[in-house]
Amino acid sequence: MPSQHLLEKYADLALKKGVNLQENQTLMMNAPVDGADLARIVARKAYEMGAKNVHINWSDDTLQRLWFDNAAQEVIESVPEWKVDMFDAFAEEGAAVLSIRSTNPDLLNGVDSSRIAAANKASGEAMKNFRQYTMNDKITWSIVAIPNTEWAQKVFPDVSEQEAVDKLWEQIFTITRVDQDDPIQAWNEHNEILGKARDFLNKKQFKKLIYKAPGTDLEVALPEGHIWKGGASTSEQGVTFNANMPTEEVFTLPHKYGVNGTVASTKPLSYGGNLIDNFTLTFEEGKVVDFSAEQGYETLKNLLDMDEGARRLGELALVPHQSPISQSGIIFYNTLYDENASCHLALGKAYPSSIKGGADMNDEKLDENGVNNSIVHVDFMVGSGELDIDGITADGSTEPVFRNGNWAFDFE
Repeated sequence: MPSQHLLEKYADLALKKGVNLQENQTLMMNAPVDGADLARIVARKAYEMGAKNVHINWSDDTLQRLWFDNAAQEVIESVPEWKVDMFDAFAEEGAAVLSIRSTNPDLLNGVDSSRIAAANKASGEAMKNFRQYTMNDKITWSIVAIPNTEWAQKVFPDVSEQEAVDKLWEQIFTITRVDQDDPIQAWNEHNEILGKARDFLNKKQFKKLIYKAPGTDLEVALPEGHIWKGGASTSEQGVTFNANMPTEEVFTLPHKYGVNGTVASTKPLSYGGNLIDNFTLTFEEGKVVDFSAEQGYETLKNLLDMDEGARRLGELALVPHQSPISQSGIIFYNTLYDENASCHLALGKAYPSSIKGGADMNDEKLDENGVNNSIVHVDFMVGSGELDIDGITADGSTEPVFRNGNWAFDFE
């Protein structure tokens, strides 16, 4: 276990820069039982900050695997109404939502992929209303991670269990800046840097981005009025928060009907307790029309078949190859970390707030503006030191955006 001092700093960071908890606000926390020590520290600090209530939803990998192996099919295919009502009630109250993630990337190896797909589909459909609150920044929310033995040994397979866990904690604290004297100030400075990249791209308003790399030749149209976001976000109530800790990206949404060509993955994707690796997706008019995978083909197929929107893109994010996570040289087998080491795309639902007026559009209007809708949102990594990206301007000229995996311009 890390020192109490570092756990206290991590909890402070999650509350003050993650969800930015306000006085007299409720905190809903999702936490694994292995993370009870951190969850208790977070709860104590939340009350010290004036929280009205702290509610914790506990999870456990072992019980989750037992459920998939043994529960009746009709149970797998449904989500209890009380659970949906609970999440909706906290969102309607304006609670801050903090998720502490600690997932075994191989948790569901050997489970029938159709059962996993059925559970994911049921959850996606049931939580549609709650997801509107997070994806439209109606409430503040944040995700942080902690190690578990299985995850740590997947990342560091050549050392003992305890050493692997210790090394993963060390990486987490370094990457989230917890090991610095003043993590809050370090995040303020980091958010400012990401803000400059975001502002530069918003002024450019590229019509298209062209991706070129080994196995990748992809053209992505950007809808009129698209908004680049990154670093800190602002809720409807005007509260600034960091939804992902860590984060190294600036992102926007592609036009759901304007993606053409082929893209190749550059890192494994951990999805539904299984890994998908060395895969390609081919798009025509925004839709995946062909795909391949050396590992996890059935898992990828089930993801793409989740609904109509699952075969279209909902996000594109730019992350320089020289980012701290990338330079660590570590594959984390965890999307929260790997997506911040690499440019990435996302299959499924777009963030409506990434287009002007999107948070107030209904589904029909979103579709008219090229905004994808789905019950899933799954990031996958496409960046490397060999990725070049060009931007096509309104007058049809071409400008370099990325060269050899890094920014091709100075946005200072």
